[in-house]
This record gives sequence, C-alpha cells and structure tokens, in this order.
Amino acid sequence: MSRSSAEAEYRSMPLFHNFCHITPTLPENKKGSRIIITTRNDDVVAGCKDDYIHRLPHLSPDSSWELFCKKAFQGSCPPELKKLSDDIVKRCGGLPLAIVAIGGLLSRKEKIVSEWRKFSDSLGFELESNSHLESINTILSLSYYDLPYQLKSCFLYLAIFPKDYTIKCGILTRLWIAEGFVKAKRGVTLEDTAEEFLTELIHRSLVQVSQVYIDGNIKRCHIHDLMREIILKKAEELSFCSVMAGEASCFDGRFRRLSIQNSSNNVLDITSKKSHIRSIFLYNSEMFSLETLASKFKLLKVLDLGGAPLDRIPEDLGNLFHLRYLSLRKTKVKMLPRSIGKLQNLQTLDLKYSFVEDLPVEINRLQKLRNILCFDFSYNADLRVDFVRGVHVKEGIGGLEDLQKLDSVDVTYGVPIITELGKLRQLRKLGITKLSRGNGQRLCASISDMVHIKYLSVCSLSEDEILDLQYISNPPLLLSTVYLMGRLEKLPDWHYYKKCNL
Repeated sequence: MSRSSAEAEYRSMPLFHNFCHITPTLPENKKGSRIIITTRNDDVVAGCKDDYIHRLPHLSPDSSWELFCKKAFQGSCPPELKKLSDDIVKRCGGLPLAIVAIGGLLSRKEKIVSEWRKFSDSLGFELESNSHLESINTILSLSYYDLPYQLKSCFLYLAIFPKDYTIKCGILTRLWIAEGFVKAKRGVTLEDTAEEFLTELIHRSLVQVSQVYIDGNIKRCHIHDLMREIILKKAEELSFCSVMAGEASCFDGRFRRLSIQNSSNNVLDITSKKSHIRSIFLYNSEMFSLETLASKFKLLKVLDLGGAPLDRIPEDLGNLFHLRYLSLRKTKVKMLPRSIGKLQNLQTLDLKYSFVEDLPVEINRLQKLRNILCFDFSYNADLRVDFVRGVHVKEGIGGLEDLQKLDSVDVTYGVPIITELGKLRQLRKLGITKLSRGNGQRLCASISDMVHIKYLSVCSLSEDEILDLQYISNPPLLLSTVYLMGRLEKLPDWHYYKKCNL
C-alpha cells in the first residue's frame, strides 16, 4: 500500500477493537488510499465517528421489484406469476442480497404457478437446504452467533410471535423479565436493562422499529421475514420454542415454550398428560379451556391468553405457583378468583381491555408484582371523559413496593386509596380515573412522593368535574409525560417548574 493508492474493505467485523490495532500499521502516504468498513452493528459505526458514514437504506418497493424481475425473468414478470412474485419480493424486505439470491434461484425454475407457489410456501426450508441461498442463511446466522450470551435467548424469543406481527415493546420486555433473561443490576431496574437489550438488537439491525412514541421512545417493533425463518430454525434446534400453527395437532414434549397461532385446537388436548411446558402463548386461536390447566401445567411461568375466547378463570389458577406473567388482555373475563393471592411469584398482571372492574383484596399479597395493567377505553365522536375506565383496588395496595406500573385506578370511592398510592415509591407510570375535584390535593400529595414517576394520566369524575391539581410545589424531576382529561380552570402551576422534564 506504500507505493500506490489502495482500497481495503473489512466486512462484518465482529469486534471493532481488532481493527483499531490494525490502523496504526497503515501508512498515511496521501496517495488516495481508502479503508471501507461494512457492518450491521451500530457499535462499529460509533467507532468510526470521525469518518464518513453512509447508511444504506432498504430498497424501495419499486426498486426491489425491478431488481427481482431482472434476476428472475431477465425482463418482465408473466401476469400469472405477478401475485406470487410480489409476495416473495415483500418477504425480502428490501434486502438486495435476499432479492438477488432468491431471484437468481427462481430464474432456474419453470415459470409455472404451482412450482412458484411450492417455493413460496417452503421458503424457510429452502433457506436451510438450498445451496443457492446459502449466502443469506450464512450472513443472517452469523448475526445470531455474534450476539452476547444474554441476548441470544432474547433474540430467539421473537419466534413466539406470528409472521408479520407488530410487537409491542413493553409486552416484549416484560416477557423477557418473566422468563428470567434479564438479571438484576445494582441501581438499574429490570425494565431499563430489558430496554437496553432491545436497543442493542435494534442497533445490530436484527430488529426493526415499527413505531415510536411522541417522545421518541420505541413503541412497536418487528423482524424481517427471512430473519424470522432463521430464528424459527434455531429455536427448534435448541428445543427453545415450538410454534403450532393452523390445524397442527401434535406437540413435541421436549419444548418448554408453546406458541399457538391461528388454531382451532385446544392445547389441553394436544399436549401430554404431564407437560413440562413453561410458557404458553395464544394468537388468533379460537378454542382454549382452562378447566384442567393448573393440574396439567404445574411448572408454567408465562401464560399469555390475550384475545382468547374466555369469560371466566377457574379457582385453581392459584395453584400455578411458578407463574410470573398472566395476560388476560382483550378477553371477556369479568372477575379474578381469590386464589390469585397464592401466585407469590407473579410480576405482571395484564387485564387491558378485559371486563374486569374490581381487583380482589388478595392481589395485595403479591409482593413481587411489578405491573398492574388494567385500563379500558372506547373511542367516540365526542371524546367524552367517561370513556376511560380503570379498576377498583382495595386498601393495602400501598404494600406492593416493587410496583413499576399501575394503570389505571378508579378512585371514585377511594380517599384512603389515593393516600396509599404515595407509598408506591418505585412507580414509573400511574393512571387515575374518576378523580373528583375534592380529591385533587390528596392526589398531588401522593404524586409528590413518587420520585421515579415518568408518566401520569388523570381523568376526572365526569365531563363537568374540574381537575384541580395546583398543589404540587416540586413535581417529580423525572416526570416527562402528563395526560389530563377533564375541565381545567388553568394549567397546573407545576407544569412550568424549571427542573421538570415536561
């Protein structure tokens, strides 16, 4: 390189510091030499902060189609293959490597619908077994092998979600915590650590951002179709997770996690008499009975029944002693059994958009609870105040000292409850509904004690009720989002407090 200009390219470098040891040996002879580094990892990009960085976007739909047709047909697409070809291109997600490899492979196949449909339906198998697609499989697999140990399980966990599913980040991180993938660190909450894990996967281009909140935090994410195929293959190899889709009716007992997708089968009929399943997830599945759940799945840690056709929970639910995560989101369940007080390891109780209006007093025994999510709302043209509904909680709720999120609490008859909320010093998110003007000062006193709170939502008792929240002289310093629904005579004075992040 000392005699003439040269160009050196380093691809997919797993450790950027190795390159840092190389650079001192490269001469600066002003002959136009260049070093090009290509990577999927943002940490490598950060190490190149003094150099020119070009972020390659995914190809647009039109450019993807043009490249595919060029490789697969050497021209235009036959009309009878247009729909199938369009679906295959979409699954490539704008990745040039995938489009070129798959288009090149299809160029060797007969241009008949049955042949192409067979390929489209078996793309996951083709990635694994077809030598022409080996480059895609190798590169995407390397991304997995390069992950730190603690991120591998988090990444494989994405196998539980259906194809083309948009994942809510809050649900994902809470599931990681319930599964034990996130370990406690001094001075850092489990939730913050889990969010760091997700951010790392995004920086490595293994997870894509789908939607962000107004404050810039990530709300939803998704994974590339081809990456999902790699995850499913690896999850099966490691007996990490089994996906039961459609009318599949058999289950391999070696798996510890079962994701049932678009199925009419009852999981209790599919699995063996004594099951070692630790986690069950339901997605768009029509039938699910809980009558013998506790006796059959004694080791269950995660039970996600969101959207299941359920209207009641059996009393023996309390026998699932290991349960850490329970979601009855979007079910028709109206009451929780009192036996729920026996779930001493429960961390998350998700009742969003269910019919539950009262939490039994036994909930107050669950000292490991970190999240109670229980609001419901409906849209209407007038955007009336009473369209947001919380749940009634019982005295003693202040004893749940690990609680991070409590959303939302109906305080219609709860003067003592409002006072008790001030004991929840670890709260990051609080939702209040049915607040009367007379209780505004009590609520302000409780909020003042919540030093970690970031998000606050308050809805008044009725459309005509005044929200009177003028009693906080020093608002919590981390409070950054406040949602108020009701009549205001004026904005709370603490809205303008200089040290507040509002």
